[in-house]
Amino acid sequence: MVPSLLSRTNRNLPGALSRAWAVCMVLLLILGSLALQLLDPIAIQSLRLAQFDQFQRWHPRPYLPGAVRVVDIDEASLKAYGQWPWPRSRLAELVERLHGAGAAAIAFDVLLTEPDRTAPGAMARLWNDPRTTAVLAHLPDPDTALARSLANRPTVLGSNLLRGAAPAGTDGAPAPGIQPPYRIISSGDGKATTWLQDFDAAAWPLPNLMASARGVGALNAAPDSDGVVRRVPLLLRVGADVVPSLSAEALRVAQGAPNYFVRSHAGGIQDVRMGGITVPTNARGEIWLHYTENRPERFVSAASVLDGTTPPVQLRGQIVLVGSSAAGLMDLRTNPFGQQMPGVQAHALALEQMLSGQHLQRPAWATAVEALALLLGTLLVGLAALGAPARWSAVALGVVLGTLGGAAWFAFAFEHLLLDATNPAAAILLTFGLASGVHHLVSERQQRWLRTAFSRYVSPNRVTHLVAHPEQLHLGGKRQVCSFVFTDLVGFTPMLEASDPAQLVGKLNDYLESMLTIAFKHEGTLDRFVGDAMVVLFSAPVAQADHRQRALDCALEMDAFATAYAKRLQGTGIRWGLTRIGVHCGEVIVGNFGGKTLFDYRALGDPINTAARLESVNKHLGTRMCVSQDLLDGCTGVPVRAVGRVVLKGKRQALQVSTPEATLDASACAPAPDYAAALRLLQDGTAHDAAAALAQFEALALRFPQDPLVALHLRRLRDGASNDVMVMGEK
Repeated sequence: MVPSLLSRTNRNLPGALSRAWAVCMVLLLILGSLALQLLDPIAIQSLRLAQFDQFQRWHPRPYLPGAVRVVDIDEASLKAYGQWPWPRSRLAELVERLHGAGAAAIAFDVLLTEPDRTAPGAMARLWNDPRTTAVLAHLPDPDTALARSLANRPTVLGSNLLRGAAPAGTDGAPAPGIQPPYRIISSGDGKATTWLQDFDAAAWPLPNLMASARGVGALNAAPDSDGVVRRVPLLLRVGADVVPSLSAEALRVAQGAPNYFVRSHAGGIQDVRMGGITVPTNARGEIWLHYTENRPERFVSAASVLDGTTPPVQLRGQIVLVGSSAAGLMDLRTNPFGQQMPGVQAHALALEQMLSGQHLQRPAWATAVEALALLLGTLLVGLAALGAPARWSAVALGVVLGTLGGAAWFAFAFEHLLLDATNPAAAILLTFGLASGVHHLVSERQQRWLRTAFSRYVSPNRVTHLVAHPEQLHLGGKRQVCSFVFTDLVGFTPMLEASDPAQLVGKLNDYLESMLTIAFKHEGTLDRFVGDAMVVLFSAPVAQADHRQRALDCALEMDAFATAYAKRLQGTGIRWGLTRIGVHCGEVIVGNFGGKTLFDYRALGDPINTAARLESVNKHLGTRMCVSQDLLDGCTGVPVRAVGRVVLKGKRQALQVSTPEATLDASACAPAPDYAAALRLLQDGTAHDAAAALAQFEALALRFPQDPLVALHLRRLRDGASNDVMVMGEK
C-alpha cells in the first residue's frame, strides 16, 4: 500500500533541490578559499606566518658553536666605557683588538654616517675659542684613526636603506669616486635586480671610512607586518644599484671573494653564491631564519674585548658582528618566540645558517601544492559532510586535517621546508561547517517530509526506521522470527448490506483507528488492512526480543476495546459484531515486495497464514481469541485456558491452541481447575479416559451451560471423539 515514491531514489525527495544548492554553496566557498590562497592577502599571510612561528617554537634549530660571534655593546660595556656613541678612536681600538685576536671578518651593525662628535674640529667649533682651537688642532682625528684601523683589514661597515623622501646627506649611491668593493654577476632567465626589495636612498658611512673598509652592507632586515623578523635579505636595491646585506657582505669579505653570483629564473631569484658558498633564497633574494634558542655563548661583551679579558681563541677565525643589545640604543627586534632580541642577532643567525648549510626554505612550488591541498581537502571533506553520516564525515575531517598538519610538520622538521597548513585547514573547516550545517538542515527537512508522507501509509515505527535507514527503501526481504495478531470484525459485510453504508464506514474508521492506536502503543507494525480485518506484526522492522509478549498484550487490549466498542454501538441500535483474533509466531520473510511502480512492506510465510486460520477457527470453537502454544512459550503473566490440539484446514500437524482467560466470561465459565482436569482426560486419548471425560464435561455443562469450551468438547465427545485433536474441515 506504499506508493511508488518510496521505491525511487532521493532525487524525488524535497531535499534534492536543497542538496543541489548546498553543493553549489560548497563549491563557491572552495573557489573563494582558493582565490584567497592565491591572492595571499595580509590575513592569509598572518595565519601562515603564525604556523611557521609555532613550528620554530616546537623545533628550534640546534645551536652548533660555529664561526660567528657577536661582540655586544651591552649595558656592562656602556657602564665601563661611557654612553653611546663611543669615540671612533675606541672603535678603532676595538678593531685592533679583534684583528689581533685573528677574527676572519669584522662587521659593524652600527651606522657611521656622521663625523665623530668628539673630534677636535667638532670641539673647536663647540668652544669657539682661539686658544682652545690651537690646542685641539694638534690632536689626532678619531675618524682618521678609525679609517687607518679599517684599512687593509677584513672589515665591513653598515649602511641604512631608506624609502620615501631621502633625508639630507643621503643618496642612492656612495660618495663620488668611491666604488663598491664588490661586483654583482647575474645569470639565468630573469633579471635578478627586478626581484629585489627596492629602496629610494641610502645612508652611507663616511667617505673616508667607506674607502678604507673592504665591504659595506645594508643593516636592513625584512620584518613582516607584525614586526617579527623572519627573513634576512642577501641583496637589496637602491635605484639601479644592488646593495648586499651586512651578513652577505661579512661572508664575502671573510672568504676574500670579490663577486656575488646571482642565479635567477622567470619566477625570481634562485640562489646567491659568495666565494665557495651558495645560498638558496626566495624569489626576492631573502633567506628564512631558523631560530635557535637564546645561547649566551654566541655573545661576547665589547667591554671584555677592550680590556683584554676575552680569550683570543673565542675570536680566532670567527666572523665577528659588532652590535648592541642595550635597550637604550633601540636596536631591538621581535623574533618568532615572541621575545625581544638585538637586531644584530638576525645577521648572526643568517651567517650561521649560510656557513652550516642549514637552509630553511619556502620552495617556489609551495603555493601550488598548498592550493592543490586546499582544493582536494575541501572537496573531500565537503562531499563527505554533505553525503555521509556525521560520524564518518567527522572522521574524514580528522584524517584530512591530520594528514595536512602532519605533512607540513614533517616537511619542516625533517626537510627544512616551510609549507602552509593553516590556510588550507581553515578553508577545510569552513567548508566542513557549511556542508555539515546544510546537510543537517536538509536531513531534518527530508526526515520531516518522510515522517509526514510515510506515516500515512505505514506504521510510525516503520517510518522511524526508514528515516534512520533510508537505504532499506529497496525491494527484497530477510528471514526473521516475528509474532502476528490477525483481527476480523464478525458479520460486517452483511451488516453493511442491511444498514446505511455512510454511517457504518464512519464507525469502521473509528474502530480501525482505535485498533491501530493500540497496535502502535505496543510498537507493532501494520502489515496490512483487508477490509475490516487487519494484520499487525511484531519484531519488524526493528527486532524485539519480547515480540511474543508484545503481541499477546496487544491482542488482549484490542479484544477489550473491540468488545466494549461493540456493546456501546449495540446499545445505540447498531448491529455491530464482535472481533475475532488469532495470535501466532514463526519465521517469515519480511521486507518490501512488489515492483518498481508499487511495493508494499509486509511479511510472507506460513506463520502469518496460521494466524489468519487461528482467527477464523474462533467461530468453530466459540471463542474470540486463539493463541498458539508457540507464542505462549515466550509469554508470562497471562492466564490462558487450553482449547486443545487443532489441525487447521490445509495443515497436517496439530497446533496446540489456547484462549486467554480474559476473553472469557468468568461468570459463565467453569472453574479453570475443573475444566483443566476434564481436558486432561481427553489429552490421554484412551476410550476409558474419553468416557470419564464425557461424564465430567456433562457435569460441567449442567452447571455452566454458557461455557463455550465445555459445550465444544461435550459436543465432540457425544459425536465419538476420544481425544483433544480437532480437524478443521473449513476455514
